[in-house]
Amino acid sequence: MAGPSLPDTAAGRRLWLRRRLDRRDALLAPGAGNALTARIIQDAGFEVAYVTGAGIANTYLGAPDVGLVTATELANTTAAIAEICTLPLVVDMDTGFGNAVNTYRTVRVLERAGAAAVQIEDQDFPKKCGHFSGKAVIPEAEMCAKIRAAADAREDANLLIIGRTDARAIEGLEAALDRAAAYIEAGADLTFVEAPTSTDEMRAITGRLGVPQVANMVVGGRTPLLPQPELAEIGFALVLYANTALQAAMKAMSDAMAALHRDGGVHNILGELADFGERQRLVAKDFYDALENTYAVK
Repeated sequence: MAGPSLPDTAAGRRLWLRRRLDRRDALLAPGAGNALTARIIQDAGFEVAYVTGAGIANTYLGAPDVGLVTATELANTTAAIAEICTLPLVVDMDTGFGNAVNTYRTVRVLERAGAAAVQIEDQDFPKKCGHFSGKAVIPEAEMCAKIRAAADAREDANLLIIGRTDARAIEGLEAALDRAAAYIEAGADLTFVEAPTSTDEMRAITGRLGVPQVANMVVGGRTPLLPQPELAEIGFALVLYANTALQAAMKAMSDAMAALHRDGGVHNILGELADFGERQRLVAKDFYDALENTYAVK
């Protein structure tokens, strides 16, 4: 498969990502909710992939992003992606699946599964998509305890801890910035102020907070959809496109199924489908053919 040249060990990829994000040039992180999507992201030439909780909820459960994914489902998905994808993985671990003790264990599990960075947020459980209404946040001190637990849990000091706050939509920008600063003090390597509503707010985030910052580009969400050069000029380090691949796939599948139902076949949409050869290329069939040949009984 195509893709960037990156370190071939999990530890190497963690160190690479830490150094790469220090450039603060809006590194793009498309989201994957399954291993096939991660393969396509790597094949397209991206340098990092985001294991999206919303994507797992939508694809694995067929459900909305309302806190239904379990820690086991997230860890299993991360491990499946890490097995076939050599990109650094930024893993969305929602609220840590409980209190600080649960957070500690979740970080250890995800690190073993192959995470290069983990993102924990301060929503009350059950959490919701950051661009949904009806959210609530836990007390700042409780979230700081989770951040400290996450930092203490990692075996590799280069595993990045991303502290996300959803307070902007609930308590306002100043409260969100204050929370992010507290999360940095507690040990977050990056912070993620979710759902700013203007470029001025986005500039305030990068201007006020000393560590690298995360931006989230959500089609139909509250944050302006800015191109990478502008996000880099503002000073963001990492830019999530958590569900762009999923949204594209949903539309393509809906269109294909509508055509199949309408026409009784796919003869009118062959040009819109990956052909047999491309499908096998994207799942690395040649690699498995070579393995079969290597271990064949002669």
